[in-house]
Amino acid sequence: MSTPLKSEKKKMSTPQQFRQVVTIPSKAEENRGWEESVVTGADSAAAMSVQEYLEKHLLPRKIEEAVNAAVRAKAADPVLFISTHMRRAAPAVITQVRARQILDSRGAPAVEVDLHTNKAVHRASAAGAGAPEGVAVDATRDAEKRRLLAKAVADAVRLINGKVSEALVGMDPQQQAQIDQAIMDLDKAHHKTELGANAMLAVSIAACKAGAAEKEVPLYKHIADLVGKSATTLPVPAITVINGGTHAGNSLPIQEIMILPVGAKNFEEALQMGSETYHHLKDIIWEKYGANSCNIGDDGGFAPNISSITEGLDLVIAAIDRAGYNGRIKLAIDASATDFCIGKKYDLEFKSAKKTGQNFKTGDDMIEMYSQLCSEYPLVSIEQPFDKDDWEHSKKFTTLELCQVVGDDLLMSDPERIKRAVNEYTCDALTLKANQVGTVTEAIEVVKQAKDAQWSVMVSHRSGDTDDSFISDLAVGAAAGQIKAGAPCRGECLTKYNQLLRIEEELGSEGLYAGENWRTAAS
Repeated sequence: MSTPLKSEKKKMSTPQQFRQVVTIPSKAEENRGWEESVVTGADSAAAMSVQEYLEKHLLPRKIEEAVNAAVRAKAADPVLFISTHMRRAAPAVITQVRARQILDSRGAPAVEVDLHTNKAVHRASAAGAGAPEGVAVDATRDAEKRRLLAKAVADAVRLINGKVSEALVGMDPQQQAQIDQAIMDLDKAHHKTELGANAMLAVSIAACKAGAAEKEVPLYKHIADLVGKSATTLPVPAITVINGGTHAGNSLPIQEIMILPVGAKNFEEALQMGSETYHHLKDIIWEKYGANSCNIGDDGGFAPNISSITEGLDLVIAAIDRAGYNGRIKLAIDASATDFCIGKKYDLEFKSAKKTGQNFKTGDDMIEMYSQLCSEYPLVSIEQPFDKDDWEHSKKFTTLELCQVVGDDLLMSDPERIKRAVNEYTCDALTLKANQVGTVTEAIEVVKQAKDAQWSVMVSHRSGDTDDSFISDLAVGAAAGQIKAGAPCRGECLTKYNQLLRIEEELGSEGLYAGENWRTAAS
């Protein structure tokens, strides 16, 4: 049985007596378990009366204000009301930033951050640190690359727990631009090679969540305030249904075939249409190619062993027809052509062991191929149709205005490359991958740059993503009109789509689904 505290053995003091016995505990008393003690001669110098404590912290005035507020509000639970009022009266400040290594959806190292304020803890994560300098893209599954990635993330964690935390302690989480500037000041390299853009983004997102919490508004509303827009537009999802390229083990050269439910009346129906089509596609693939062809790729799309782009599009058209959504769902592809560009030509058989040589195409051949696809299918968007440095053919194709041309590798969310693309008209839409720029503030500036050019904006996840749903709030807050988050089956993808369902429910009648205006919502 524990020994009673000294205070339990004494008679209860009157308020007047109590003012004479309250003390600031000495170190010795802390070590003994913070037992209450009576002030005696030698300790009297350290004593602080209740009255002195109240006056030091201006508590009488603050308590009176809280009580008056409760009376005016006719609070049913005055204690809860007053405690909430008092909590709001204390401004939030960042007290600590802690990072750790986690694993992304591919099992690769990623950064997770807990940003502590004096009121709460806010968590965020960003996809893996990307390929270290000098490691080839085609070494994705190489053990040495994974070792280097782990080291890069470990270094980032150490820097966040040290320099970054020190720089942010004491800052107001509502001041996103100031926080992001403090982060950027710690890594001035153009490609953010010291901290890494993903690590910087995780800290920035955590701060953004803290800022929204302090303002007591949803995250998308806080982002909208930062952008200078009203947060009411729900994006059209570009839902991955077939994977190829470097994201799947089949022979399909392009990375993704996607569906856009532009004919839905709201986001909830759009996601339902996408999910139903996805499952009908699985049945069709099973019937035509067998169960082994129903395996999925990195983004959750099915990966049947096909090599023809038209064959893949035909499968999706059949699934849309079987689901009963003809005319209400459009098609999109992410060619990710940088992956199969060799010199100045494009090898559509780059994954085949036996090459015929008939699919080694020039840039002009690719333009002809894309033009034919746009004429034969309801294909409304092509992402990265050419190599990241093939400005010439990207411009030629964009000027045809056959579909939305989305810059990914071409732009890399880099303001300078975007500026050049705008001037040369080498694309007319931006793939926004926030971890390419590093902070929320920089991502917002890139969105503004694209909108000023009357471009469309597609907020995108990363292959090998985490379960953080921030991009859903970003898509709504920035009024992007489009979001690309993978297939309706993997956890890291569904967390984004499910968050959009919650946002739409919260917005109620104020929520507007981009729908047929998916290209103009951003501007």
